[in-house]
Amino acid sequence: MATTATLDMLDVTVLEPRMKHPTIFEWFDALRAGEGFIIHNDHDPKPLYYQLLGERGNIFTWEYLQQGPEIWEVTITKLALTDKESIGELVAKDFRKAQVFKKYGIDFCCGGKKTLEQACQEKGINPVTVEQELSAIPESNTTGDTDFKTWDLTFLADYIVNIHHKYAREAIPTLQEYTTKIAHVHGAHHPELVQVAKHFTNIANELESHMPKEERVLFPFIKQLNAASQKGEKVDRPAFGSIQNPINMMEMEHEAAGGELEAIRALTNNYALPADACGTYRVAFAKLQEFETDLFQHIHLENNILFPKAIALEKEVLK
Repeated sequence: MATTATLDMLDVTVLEPRMKHPTIFEWFDALRAGEGFIIHNDHDPKPLYYQLLGERGNIFTWEYLQQGPEIWEVTITKLALTDKESIGELVAKDFRKAQVFKKYGIDFCCGGKKTLEQACQEKGINPVTVEQELSAIPESNTTGDTDFKTWDLTFLADYIVNIHHKYAREAIPTLQEYTTKIAHVHGAHHPELVQVAKHFTNIANELESHMPKEERVLFPFIKQLNAASQKGEKVDRPAFGSIQNPINMMEMEHEAAGGELEAIRALTNNYALPADACGTYRVAFAKLQEFETDLFQHIHLENNILFPKAIALEKEVLK
């Protein structure tokens, strides 16, 4: 692959807004496997990442060279086509594999579109080791895990709202209270707790604006698509153009919340308790881990099962 110094640079700041994404796609489509180019922009082009992923698939790498505040530069490199499954697809088929990924700190929800090799390379982990543990899982599912991928999409959307959204709304006030309290009481000796409280506030704010958008806009449209499919009918194009657009936004917000949780885990050394931890300190860390586990499955159900199926369904029933 060419080095960064020899890559062509596309300065999208000089393009008309309506021509920016089409021009980037034109450049990308002209690449051969292993080739790349640099995008030069005046804002974070992350929405492009999700559009490219949605329309071209997991066939590229995305590497920030510069991240603001005035200039953003990203190297996009086209990968060789592969039939290897993504991490999200592996977990969607057998949720028990999530425990292996969790053990190695591999994100199977927000980062679920990566291949195992890509994820391991980013973490500095030998993929053979992870593959061996995944292969050691028995072929037959004897754990009783729910096979979410076979669920009706309307039922799955309702399940996410009634189980995961409900849990988040109930857990957030308690965790905000606990994280704020231990930061106040123990922050002098454990300054990382102040940052933990700030990160959790960011998560709370993100989810409290995120969940209503799913419940009022995205999920109702998914149910409309599902009902039309079952009746053999067609639906009009929605005001937002395509379901890919709100899904891109939801996945960006998922990634933001996942990043905040990853920061909390790093700050707390995987929720390790110090010797002077009081009862509230212990409960707060236990609840944070519980919250993380629930949010990971919550995002997995959406990113790796509900959203891909909804995108495919829209193609079938849209007029």
